[in-house]
Amino acid sequence: MKVLVTGAAGFIGFHLSQRLLREGFDVVGLDNLNSYYDVTLKMDRLSQLQAHSNFSFEILDLADAVQLDRFMSHSKPQIVVNLAAQAGVRYSMQNPLAYINSNIVGFANLLEACVKQPTLEHLVFASSSSVYGANTIIPFSETDSVDQPVSLYAATKKSNELIAHSYSHLYGLPMTGLRFFTVYGPWGRPDMGYFKFAKAILAGQSIEIYNHGQMQRDFTYIDDIVEGIKRVMLNSPQTTIAQESNGTSLSNARYRVYNLGNHQPVPLLDFIGTLERALGKTANKIYLPMQPGDVVSTYAQMDALHQAVGYQPTTSIQDGLEKFVAWYTDYYANSRPAAQHVAA
Repeated sequence: MKVLVTGAAGFIGFHLSQRLLREGFDVVGLDNLNSYYDVTLKMDRLSQLQAHSNFSFEILDLADAVQLDRFMSHSKPQIVVNLAAQAGVRYSMQNPLAYINSNIVGFANLLEACVKQPTLEHLVFASSSSVYGANTIIPFSETDSVDQPVSLYAATKKSNELIAHSYSHLYGLPMTGLRFFTVYGPWGRPDMGYFKFAKAILAGQSIEIYNHGQMQRDFTYIDDIVEGIKRVMLNSPQTTIAQESNGTSLSNARYRVYNLGNHQPVPLLDFIGTLERALGKTANKIYLPMQPGDVVSTYAQMDALHQAVGYQPTTSIQDGLEKFVAWYTDYYANSRPAAQHVAA
């Protein structure tokens, strides 16, 4: 089976591609290798993927509709997992057009290309826990209203869900959106809090803790995220008419949205304490007010995904952070020349 992974040089895309390659899938990777964070890290991820004979890669931006159509017509994947997006809540206030071009225009281009491919069996796309925005009822459920985004990033992810539903309804293409909850682990994104904390603690620098530490997150280890994605991509949604309590039909599209989290929210200060123990160093903490676009708590209700595909996360915060620290100290302790060649 051939799987197209967009954002293959990214954190989640890299780990998913690795898992699929080990299990014998043919993986086609796309990425625009943008400079939002260290491109060397992306190149080093790619160099590992390119060690597999069943992996191919092309540098391509989803915003380029012509090139994307050409690529899809040539590669003919059976499954597409779209993990390409402009990430980051705070950066969306600094460079909003990057989010429109990547997360809206690029996603629409991908859907247009997908509906033209008769070989395509399922499109899985990354959404985000950020869509829950100002919701205060926890745990967050897929049936909750998500009409109060508090960042442009969140708004683009909610838009992806709406656009995907319309395409699934119009063209009959099975689509599943996954709302990821605070993914962490080896080979992660340097702009994420835990990554920045580790770097600062090891360098003897202070770390900034927002909302004076009064926050919690449903931290989800990368291997658990990949397990969830793989289970979902092999189980495309069937046509089911959802109904409200008054009997009104909502949708008969082959479309679903699921939370993909750990279902065990951890107070931020406890998370930092676990990271400190894994690093063997104590952080100098600076407490600051809540930042624009941020939320106090995330907590995933996981019943729907468990019922659909039997998903159950297995990695504790302690084990996950110890694995991250082992990778981090090894990766940054060694000279790591980036891959000198990226096959295109």
